[in-house]
Amino acid sequence: MYDQPTLPAFCEDVEERFLHSLGTIFSFITKDAVAKVQIMEGYSGGGERERYASLQSMVEYELANGLVDVQKRGGHPESGCRTVLRLHRALRWLQLFLEGLRTAGEDARTSTICTDSYNASLAAYHPWVIRKAATVAFCTLPSRNAFLEVMNVGTAEEAVAMLGEALPHISDVYDITQELFAQHDLLNLP
Repeated sequence: MYDQPTLPAFCEDVEERFLHSLGTIFSFITKDAVAKVQIMEGYSGGGERERYASLQSMVEYELANGLVDVQKRGGHPESGCRTVLRLHRALRWLQLFLEGLRTAGEDARTSTICTDSYNASLAAYHPWVIRKAATVAFCTLPSRNAFLEVMNVGTAEEAVAMLGEALPHISDVYDITQELFAQHDLLNLP
């Protein structure tokens, strides 16, 4: 089992390392994710900050105090568990997309990689209209090499190398959260 990351570090990693490195091309996704990260930063810096020091402590605190809508009635829309679950799902899309970019050939279509990643992760949680809008937006993505260069880490080859280093860390965070939320039956919160 992995060590539990601190919640503030998780939020910083999502926002700083991954979302901003994608640039303005994904502003429609990063805007929503940044809003969720800000909610979590509020919890981890607020009056109950010790309760939000790690994912484990957050889950235990919110479940013990009825702050999570496990009955699927629509209550507690900004609970930490629900908010992290939304970030967790977005992280899965990001993980699949970046792995696809890393392993695809130079002539691969970024739009196809992105659409396949979206369909394997986030699409299941979005209504038809959002799915169609996302698919159309993905068609505007540049070629794979141009996209890798937009990530601002150097050449396409340097970006691929950086992804090779970053993806195991993304996988670790995803796996930790997946395991914790599965243990507490929180993977299907409304």
